[in-house]
Parts: sequence; C-alpha cells; structure tokens
Amino acid sequence: MNAVPLVTRLHQHRMWVNQRLLTAAESLNEEQLRQAFQMGQGSVWKSLLHLYAAEYVWLEALEGNPSPVLPGDRPDKLPGNQEAEGAIPDLAKLQDNWSALDARWEYYLAHLRDGQLDEMVAKTSTRTGPDVKHLTRKSDILLHVCTHAQYTTAQAVNMLRQLGVESLPDVMLISLARFEAAPLL
Repeated sequence: MNAVPLVTRLHQHRMWVNQRLLTAAESLNEEQLRQAFQMGQGSVWKSLLHLYAAEYVWLEALEGNPSPVLPGDRPDKLPGNQEAEGAIPDLAKLQDNWSALDARWEYYLAHLRDGQLDEMVAKTSTRTGPDVKHLTRKSDILLHVCTHAQYTTAQAVNMLRQLGVESLPDVMLISLARFEAAPLL
C-alpha cells in the first residue's frame, strides 16, 4: 500500500472525531463549555478552537501560504492560542467553519500523491516569531496534524468527563472502522 491512503485514513478519522467532539459539546451549556480546567487549552471551547485553528493554519501552509493566520485573529496574537474573538463566537459558527475546512482538507488529500510527501513546506513559526520560517516535509505536517488532534482530543474528552457528560464520544480509530463495517454484517 502507498503512504497517501494511510495518511488520508488518519485524516478521515480526525474529521470524524472532530464531529463527535462538536456533538458532545452541544450537550453543554455556555458555562460548562467555557469552564476553566488546569489542562490543555483550558476549556472545552478553547480546545475546540485550538483544534480548528491548527487544522486551518497547517492546511494553509500545505497550500503554499507560509504565514497563515486564522481569519479573525488579532494581529498581536499567534494562531492557535487565541479565542478568535469575533470570528467564531459560538458552536454553530465553529461547526459551519469546520465543515468548510473539512471540505478543503478532503479536496487536498484527494489530490495528494506519494511523490509529494517528501516536498518541503515553509511555515512561519508560532513559537519563535513571525520572522522565522521553518521547512518541514509534507508527510511530517500531515502526520503532525493528526497526532496533535489525538492529543488535544484526549484532553477535551477528559474535560467532558469532568463536566459529567454521560455519553462521552468514542474517538478510537477502530470504532470508526467498526462503524463503517456494521452495514456489511
């Protein structure tokens, strides 16, 4: 098997998990959604925004924008670390934006070829400042987006558990595979 189908599968899983997280977040009231936690991004809301922002800026970089900024970011804030004040005020807007972003990811992945995985991508660093660009292989970025999502998802699910959500989202890749295979049985 070539690498692109495996990378694409990881991204399919990531997108499936994002939808499950959004669905679970819909069961929260505004206070719960924004309740402070001493982990991860600090709240379910900030975790969801962080996931979305990371997926947005990395896709922008993969598509050739070396200095991506999430629409609505304040210029004095770095992407992924802010609440995107004004740009994404609530879950409904986040879900709409994420659906559009997922469509962009699906298009990108559908046109990705194995020979492109070793290509280098330039991206401004969010840690070392706007004047520092790093080169990273596409394959590493594509894997990073998925592993970052898994890490942040685990934190968000832990927050949901602490908020008393009874039906926690099942976010395992094997669960997606079994869900897809169920109609075949």
